[in-house]
Order: sequence, then C-alpha cells, then structure tokens
Amino acid sequence: MFAPARAQKKDVHNPVPFNRSTDDDNTEYGRLEGLVAKEGAGDNAAPLSITEISARLKRTVEDRFGYVRLRGELSGVKRAASGHLYCALKDDKAVIDGVMWRGNAQRLAFRPEDGIEVVAAGKLTTYPGRSKYQIVIESMEIAGEGALLALLEKLRARLAAEGLFAPERKRALPFLPRTIGVVTSPTGAVIRDILHRLADRFPSEVLVWPVLVQGEGAAQQVANAVRGFSDIAPGGPVPRPDLVIVARGGGSIEDLWSFNEEVVVRAVAECSIPVISAVGHETDTTLCDYAADRRAPTPTAAAEMAVPVRRELLGQLDEMGFRMRRCALRPVTLGRERLEARVQRLPKPDAILAMKAQALDDLTDRLRRGLKDRAGRKREHLGVAAARLSLPLLQRQVVQAGKDLAGTGLEPRLLTRRWAQDRDRLAPFARVLPQLNPRLPLERGYALVKTVDGKALTTREKAAAETGLVLEFRDGELAVAVGEGAAPSGSSGPAPAPAPKASPKPSPAPRPKAEEPRQGDLF
Repeated sequence: MFAPARAQKKDVHNPVPFNRSTDDDNTEYGRLEGLVAKEGAGDNAAPLSITEISARLKRTVEDRFGYVRLRGELSGVKRAASGHLYCALKDDKAVIDGVMWRGNAQRLAFRPEDGIEVVAAGKLTTYPGRSKYQIVIESMEIAGEGALLALLEKLRARLAAEGLFAPERKRALPFLPRTIGVVTSPTGAVIRDILHRLADRFPSEVLVWPVLVQGEGAAQQVANAVRGFSDIAPGGPVPRPDLVIVARGGGSIEDLWSFNEEVVVRAVAECSIPVISAVGHETDTTLCDYAADRRAPTPTAAAEMAVPVRRELLGQLDEMGFRMRRCALRPVTLGRERLEARVQRLPKPDAILAMKAQALDDLTDRLRRGLKDRAGRKREHLGVAAARLSLPLLQRQVVQAGKDLAGTGLEPRLLTRRWAQDRDRLAPFARVLPQLNPRLPLERGYALVKTVDGKALTTREKAAAETGLVLEFRDGELAVAVGEGAAPSGSSGPAPAPAPKASPKPSPAPRPKAEEPRQGDLF
C-alpha cells in the first residue's frame, strides 16, 4: 500500500510550496497538482486555447483529407436564404454533415432531396462553432446502376478472369498497313469518315465487310466478319488485311449492346490480325474495347491510328523547331509555373468567407428566434397592462382627480375679480395714450419738419444745416430746399436774403416787396 502523504509545516507570512511526496513515495506519486495552474521550467505542453486547438484540428483535417469522394444518402437537405446548401450524407452505420456553397450549389444538374443516393466530391474540414467535422462539397452526382450495367460488369469480370483483357495479349499495330479491313455498316457515316481520314493522311487499300451494327443478329454478323478477315489466306485473290477496324457511331448503352456480347468479344480476342475498336464516342466504353489491341475514341481517331502522316519528316522538323523555341522560352515558362504555383497556394475567397458565412447563417436563425420570443414576451406584457385598463378604474381615477382639484380652492370668480381690478387700473392710461400721438397736432394745422431720411428736427439750427427738408402735413408730405442759393422752382429773380438769426421766439419773416419776390422764412 502507498504511504500516506505528509505535509510540511509552513509559515503563514512566508508560505512555501506544499510538498505531498516524501523520499519514500516520491517515485510513486510524482508532482502534485496545485490549486492554481502554473507552467514549470521545461514544460513543453503549454495549455492551448479553444480557438488554437480548433485551428490546429482544422488544418490537420484539411491537409489530410484535401480531396475525397463520398457516396451516401442525402438527409436533412436545407437551402439557406444565402443560397448555401446544408445536408448530411449517411449510410447504414455513419453520418457526416455536408455544406455546399452558393456558387457550386447553383451549378448542380439536379435538385437535391432527402433519400437520393449521391456521390459527393470535396474536402473535409471542421466547424469550430459546433465542434463538428464536415465535408465542403464541390461537386455532386447521382449514384446508381441499372440491372443492365450490373450484368455488364458481371460479364466483364468473368471474361477478364479468363485473360481475354490481359495487357500481354495486346499486339502492336503495324506502322504502315497496305490493306485495312473495316467491319461496319456500309450505309452509315462511319465508313465515309474513315475513308476520308485515310485519304487525307495516307491513301491505303480498304476492304469493307458490311454488317448490322444494331438490333437482332448484329453481334453474330460482327463476330463472323472479324473471323472472316482472320481466315483470309495470304497471297490469295483477296488481299489479307494488315489491320482490322471494328467501328460504329455513338448511341445509348442499348444501341451499343451488340459489341458487349460474348461472341463479339471472343472473336476480337481470337483474331490473328491486330484489331482497333472504334465503337461509339469518346465517353462510350464496351467490352469490345477491352478485347481489342487498341481502343480509339472515335472512328475518325481509328483511321488516324491506322496510318501515319505522309509528311512525317516535316513533322519531325517542326518538332525540332518547337523544341528550340521551347528552350528559348523556358525561362518564361518556368516563371509562369512558379507564378501559378504561388497563385494556387493563395487561399480562395470562398474558403476565407466560408466559416463566416456559416456563422452568419447560424446568427440569422438565432436572431429570427430571438425576435419571435421577444415579441411573445411583449405581447404577454401588453395583455397584462390591458387587463389593468378597466372602465370602472378609470372612472374612479377621474372622480378622485375632481376631488383633488376642488380641494385646491381655485374658483372662477376669484380670477374674474382679479381681471376687473387690473382693467380699472389701466383705463386712465388708455385715455391719455391717444393724446401722446406726435401726429395728432397735424389735424389742427401744424406741420412736422423732417430731414430727407425721415429724422424729425426740433431746432432752427439743425434745419438750417440741411440742404433739403420734408414737411409732413395731415394729408401728405412736401419736399423743400434750404440754403442761401435756393430759389422757388420756376423763378429767375435774385437769390433770397439770408435767414435772420435765431431768437428765443421766432417771428414771421418780413414779407418781400412786390417788385422783388423773395421766399419767406419757413420758421
């Protein structure tokens, strides 16, 4: 048994670290963890924040699973308002969340729904906001095989097990075949394409074995034609082909099924002449392609494989010239490659904004729910307040307010008495004010003397200093001239006499003689 730990006595003012282990049990207990976390010397396991460990996990997952293809059933498909697609891929034992950003989701050729089995390609990443890992889907395709494809795969596996598709059975094509045998329909466009391409590249003798390429009996005719070319004896009346081309145009898997029949595959594999299979377009693949010595993506490509170009030397010269130009442009090419490599290392804008976009979608949902809850709480508060607003309660408050107003002692008769007293005090002033009007004497024949700019004059000295005056009468104003040289309008007599000096009481000016009309003194 372990020995009980013993504590060292420590001073209250000078505390020492608590040592639980002794010399006997130091190797058994090791270092005891304290109440407060501390980093010791040589500690290489510093505590990480949640954000740091989440970032490291994200980089590790993205580096390890930068591109994966997953097959599973869609579940919980949801398209957010931002256009992003959220879903889950599951099988009978596991499930993984998936997200597809708006740009890739808009390019989908089908509408994702729950229950569809798909093949999704993308990269694995983590979402720190929920502590989950997920796949960022870049492309998505519907997965599923029909019974016909399953049967085809079963037949292919059986024939491959027999060694009919083994690479060591393949033979090299002749460099310059003199005679070429073609197994195809004589009325289709395939034979014309082959003949036209052979004439352009290298004219050769062509033997056509007409067969059906679709429908009942087509597989047997194709197999007989291949065996027939193989059975032609060399040096006979009919030249033996150096190369055989089995050709047909494109179509559906049902149209090309004759070239998947076992009889055709065995005939092609057993042919003693090298065979080129040119069935369908580039994306079409049949079992005849596996058994042939060479597969051509199209009948025209089969003709190109069969014969070389007549100007091969010119092509070699062009290739040498191209290599020389490439050597001259090699520094530019290397610089372009380095630039493209650096561009590829730059993060994509979608990847930078991906986490923020997903967090924004989460916040949008939380905001919608928060507003809905807040509206519900306010509705409850309004209901409680509405319950308190009852008619008897309001009437009771009105009656109480009336009593409070009556208790203040404010009566209308008190205000009307105050108004009457103030009106009596102002009545004498109302009678005196009209007498102070400066224009009232004008009604009795007096005139008001003003300057040109409208200022009133009260002395003769000020009036004499002006060059012109304005006299205001009861019925209007009259402008007059002032000065020694001023004369009445229309007169040609001598200048008027100088105005007399001012006196305490101005007297009327002396009346001018009849023979010498002069302007009188206005003052």
